[in-house]
Amino acid sequence: MSFVQLSGAGVAAVAFTNKSLVSRHAALRVCSSRRSIRSLVVKAATVVTPKYTSLKPLGDRVLVKLGAAEEKTVGGILLPSTAQTKPQGGEVVAVGAGRTIGDKKIAVDIETGAQVVYSKYAGTEVEFNDSKHLILKEDDIIGILETDDVKDMKPLNDRVLIKVAEAEDKTPGGLILTETTKEKPSIGTVVAVGPGPLDEEGKRQPLSVSAGSTVLYSKYAGSEFKGADGTAYIVLRASDVMAVLS
Repeated sequence: MSFVQLSGAGVAAVAFTNKSLVSRHAALRVCSSRRSIRSLVVKAATVVTPKYTSLKPLGDRVLVKLGAAEEKTVGGILLPSTAQTKPQGGEVVAVGAGRTIGDKKIAVDIETGAQVVYSKYAGTEVEFNDSKHLILKEDDIIGILETDDVKDMKPLNDRVLIKVAEAEDKTPGGLILTETTKEKPSIGTVVAVGPGPLDEEGKRQPLSVSAGSTVLYSKYAGSEFKGADGTAYIVLRASDVMAVLS
């Protein structure tokens, strides 16, 4: 599960140029202490040479121009390039023609110019027209940002935006907990839901949760964000919501 500010967090990607242009992939296997194993892939950007003047995504893929990496901390400290956070959002500059489900043609449901947030390790990064871009599938896009605040995010497909409940500040015995020792909550309030996944006939299936519901969700699912006021939010798939609380 990723944890990022609204601008996102990630691993640095570096474009290597020699007599020929190559992209390299290095895989790191990360084992968590909670008996889960995750794969982290560090990718170098593929450089598109200047002789190519256009890049058209195919199928249900989307081309996103990446936002700038954060160069300073909230406190104003300048960050070296290796410590700058990789953006997890950007502007859609081109979309594919869509995909076919059964006999039905399904167009990409995202317009060019939209500001979007995508899954942390999704897609292939390319340098094109002196700017970094990402080619990814439509399903890897988490939501559309309609304002600068994550609380106004419009989730896509089967994703759900949840406002995370605040962690307990004290133990039952009255001991005050520090930020590092607080138990991470897996309960929150649904803020917004996507239109639902497509079935085999290309029709949207509504989600089983709705805005305003208090839910219990899988602890290590989704992508976490901080709102403009510091409020914690998480975006995850509806299948990661385990129960509705009342």
